[in-house]
Amino acid sequence: MKRILLFLAVVGLTTLSSCDGDTGPQGPAGPESEVFELQNVNFQLNQNNEYTIFQQLTPVILDSDNILIYRMAGTINAQTPIWQLIPRTLFLDEGELDYDFDFSRVDFTIYAGGTYNIATTPQFIQNQTFRIVIVPGYFSKNSELDFNDYNSVIKAFNIDDSKITVLNK
Repeated sequence: MKRILLFLAVVGLTTLSSCDGDTGPQGPAGPESEVFELQNVNFQLNQNNEYTIFQQLTPVILDSDNILIYRMAGTINAQTPIWQLIPRTLFLDEGELDYDFDFSRVDFTIYAGGTYNIATTPQFIQNQTFRIVIVPGYFSKNSELDFNDYNSVIKAFNIDDSKITVLNK
């Protein structure tokens, strides 16, 4: 008798757990990724003797969002820039040059510093171009995405690279 009850219980659980109902309505679209660009900007020496670029975010981002910042390191041709994710260390004849950044919901700051007087290499602190990618928090956990590869990030988030908003017009 116990075996029959056990058998009926297993059959009942299997039957009930494999039932499907109607698919519900599609939920609202989640927030989209955005890309902004700072073109030909110069780092400014601040009161703490740091070279920085400061920018407000309008509109502000969500607490869960993240920011990726890429520096244009050069070009292959006029239509093909080379983007490098920062933080980044460049090893130059003069010493090491570091790019880094921090951000909040309302702004971000890009830093340039080094093991030498970086004012002696103005090509690395003047007329710089950066791409700022705002990544919704639920996407930033994607461990399979190579965030170092700007083109992979743009493709993964379905960003139209021809419609970049320039922040410093």
